[in-house]
Amino acid sequence: MKIKTRSLRAWLLGGAVLAIFALPAHAQQAGETSNSQSSGPASSATQAGPIRYARPQSELKGLVKRTWGDTKAYFTAPLHWHSRQWEYFGGALAAIAVAHHYDTQARTHFDRGSKLPFGPKPPSSSTLTDALPGFAAFAATWGYAELIDSHAGKTEAWNMLESGGLSFLSAYAIKYAIGRQRPYQTASSNQWFKGGDSFPSEHVTAAFAVGTVLAESGNPRYRWIRRTLGYGIGAFTAYQRMKHNAHWLSDTVAGAVLGMATAHFVMDRSAQRQGGGMDVSVVPVRGGMMLAYTAQFN
Repeated sequence: MKIKTRSLRAWLLGGAVLAIFALPAHAQQAGETSNSQSSGPASSATQAGPIRYARPQSELKGLVKRTWGDTKAYFTAPLHWHSRQWEYFGGALAAIAVAHHYDTQARTHFDRGSKLPFGPKPPSSSTLTDALPGFAAFAATWGYAELIDSHAGKTEAWNMLESGGLSFLSAYAIKYAIGRQRPYQTASSNQWFKGGDSFPSEHVTAAFAVGTVLAESGNPRYRWIRRTLGYGIGAFTAYQRMKHNAHWLSDTVAGAVLGMATAHFVMDRSAQRQGGGMDVSVVPVRGGMMLAYTAQFN
């Protein structure tokens, strides 16, 4: 099978840009230093409840510091990749290439019967409606965590937000570097560097970032339910973007890979901060008080 020079050049540049923006999931190296904060012993024997938080201002500073550290590590991760990370990257490129082979067939399937030469233009409302599933998952997770005051739930929600934000920024930069035209703009799926903004899909990228955190977090007892919901959100978003003729099939596959990789990167960073973490608390018991120590190992 012959590969057009323009198409090959597009894929090579696309691969280079994807590499810059940390496509593989396990880019974080084991030797990196964690930014987790250590907790000192209780200052008073009469203090009740777990000793986890300092003043709200300190919490905010710690959150900003954590996010900034994750951002720097995320965008510089390819500089530290080893063979396993490059294998993931190669696999991701292969999946995108296979999807690209079927771009035209997928577009024809969704636009069958349209009177327009390239299919209908996506309705303006689809930009918002196609983003609702991912946003709803984040909002529900954050709201429920606040309702029951769950530290684990709040961490999960923040991982969703951070994953979605980092992956969205990556997708935004890549799509304007690649310049691919959308399916309603051209009959050819090889219209690269034409000032378009199709590859990859930002909606799908963010949806899979949020959905992957939902799928791989929480109680393992409910893992199958979480994975059904989490990955279902991403797959449904990809389906909607193709149904609305807003993206090629390979746009959605690239977005899915980028979103999942970013989510695993953020979750790995979060797990490293929490690994070996401990809670020290004073628990009231009959006849006095008891000092309790709880350690978490991931």
